[in-house]
Amino acid sequence: MITEVRQCQPSPPVAGTDRPLSAPGPVPAAASPSLPAGSHERLLVSLATYNEAENIGPLIEEIRRYAPQADILVIDDNSPDGTAKRVEELAQSDPRIHLLRRPGKLGLGTAILTAMRYAIAEGYDLLLNLDADFSHPPRYIPGLLAGMARRDVMIGSRYVAGGGTAHWPWLRRWISRSVNWLVRFLLRTPASDASGAFRCYRVSLLRRVPLERIQSRGYSFQQEVLFRCHLAGARIGEYPILFENRRAGASKVNPREALRSISMIFYLGLRRWLGWETRQVCREPSRLPPVQPTGSRGLPQPCEQHSERRSEPPAEGAPRVGPSPSPNGACRPSA
Repeated sequence: MITEVRQCQPSPPVAGTDRPLSAPGPVPAAASPSLPAGSHERLLVSLATYNEAENIGPLIEEIRRYAPQADILVIDDNSPDGTAKRVEELAQSDPRIHLLRRPGKLGLGTAILTAMRYAIAEGYDLLLNLDADFSHPPRYIPGLLAGMARRDVMIGSRYVAGGGTAHWPWLRRWISRSVNWLVRFLLRTPASDASGAFRCYRVSLLRRVPLERIQSRGYSFQQEVLFRCHLAGARIGEYPILFENRRAGASKVNPREALRSISMIFYLGLRRWLGWETRQVCREPSRLPPVQPTGSRGLPQPCEQHSERRSEPPAEGAPRVGPSPSPNGACRPSA
């Protein structure tokens, strides 16, 4: 069984900075590490937009600065301000920019679900999502990607050491922290910031997550997705960010939707308490040799997220702790 962590453990200094990966400081995560050298993983960056014509061009330019190898998918909800047209203009000179137009304002949750399905269908390795209004500064992208070396989900977190929010009134900070406490208490999700949308997902994890079961479409979408990832056995890490106010355009905060989202969190918590939602825990094979890729020699494939770990065989006569592993090393529901 894996051990969940609340945030990335401090790592050795990265080239170009004398600070570890998750070190606190006066400016949260001011020195993001460089992109992992030699990585050949295909990265998709997704942006859900509605009336972001002023932001989208500068944002894509800044994403290119920190993730030059990424494809960028913009999912636009028929913005009346010409956001989609601006993206089309940018795509003419950059074939790695893709645009999906939707007929109306269908919401952030369905846009991220669309990006997840797109990443799965197109064979990407990583999906990184951030808001299109600069509240999630792209300078933190390298830090999130560096954390993905040992994680299935990395969260750009406001609430780990070194993270924070800029120019928030005390009431908004209190509400945000209270909601995150509620999520940890009811859903047992091991994250300090379960409501943030600045995240990177391993696509192989998303293939195991039952996306069709996700019911949330509003603010609670982020909490439910993280809950579903946790149930699927995800290794979750957090990287400190400074959440900033949008640079242009109007905020889309909806108090009625916020109350509806609180109701959804209680609903999911009730399902977990009743045992209707169970976590998948890897039962690792203890005596199998290193497994070849699927189909190479007909050998069984252990749980993908733990393929790098092997359990030592128990001593002769020693009792086995926990239920026996399945013959093929597959994930099984926890009690």
